[in-house]
Amino acid sequence: MVKLMTKKIQGFKKLYPFKSHQLNLNGLQYHYLDQGPPNAPAMVMLHGNPTWSFYYRNLIPVLSKTYRVIVPDHIGCGLSDKPQDYAYTLAQHIQNLETLITHLDLKTINLVMHDWGGAIGMGYAINHPEKMDRFIVLNTAAFFVPLLPWRIKVCRIPKLGDFLVRGLNGFCLAALVFATSQHRRFNRNIIAGYLGPYNNWKNRIAIHRFIQDIPMEAGHGTRTTLDRIEAGLGQFCKHPFLIVWGEDDFCFTKRDFLPIWQSKFPQAQVEVIPRAGHYVLEDAAETIIPLIANFLKR
Repeated sequence: MVKLMTKKIQGFKKLYPFKSHQLNLNGLQYHYLDQGPPNAPAMVMLHGNPTWSFYYRNLIPVLSKTYRVIVPDHIGCGLSDKPQDYAYTLAQHIQNLETLITHLDLKTINLVMHDWGGAIGMGYAINHPEKMDRFIVLNTAAFFVPLLPWRIKVCRIPKLGDFLVRGLNGFCLAALVFATSQHRRFNRNIIAGYLGPYNNWKNRIAIHRFIQDIPMEAGHGTRTTLDRIEAGLGQFCKHPFLIVWGEDDFCFTKRDFLPIWQSKFPQAQVEVIPRAGHYVLEDAAETIIPLIANFLKR
């Protein structure tokens, strides 16, 4: 695995055969994909940490047949610029998404959200409820839960966290083991695809900043943003909602996170995927893609 970090992405064009687009954000290049009919309703897919738009590579071709599929890489992630002096906060990522959606003049928006994508996506939604149609949730949160696995806690320790996350690329490497089911294995090209954009200290800046932005402390700046998002979720309780949950997620656990989603959205269709972890699309794409396609037909 370590050797793969220093190489170019193997099989990149076959795994990720999409045309890249860039939006200039005050001098920074914000990378996104734009696939499908230009006048169709928008399907915006939002990744988390430490992934990028590569996470949705198997879902994009299916949904882009009937939707205009927009998949950004958050600043610092994937093929977007990775500035070293930047406000890598939840509020900033939401603002960047708003700028992109305004730039593309999207009218009707459906969301697919994973990991940090849930807070970012719902942060946009509460600011623009009139645009929202359907929501698809994949092992994520848009509310505060006072739980943090030790594997993530240790990455928040000053200096040690820098060494583990940015020096050793420990967070990305560990995710390839702990964020997937023990019943699944990545091939070399998929591993290289996930690691490729994060191949040195500087390019791992957002990986670490996302970890630091988890608002565990009451006075953390992002806690206010997250509380505001949670307070606004109720306005979508009549919208079509699909919740797909990897049962073996060690971080966004089924026991602690899924019941909160269900309590806030009792109308939601809920599908628990056995023997699937946090990277639920990697573990069970063949099950999840038909579920999403059928949900969108209703």
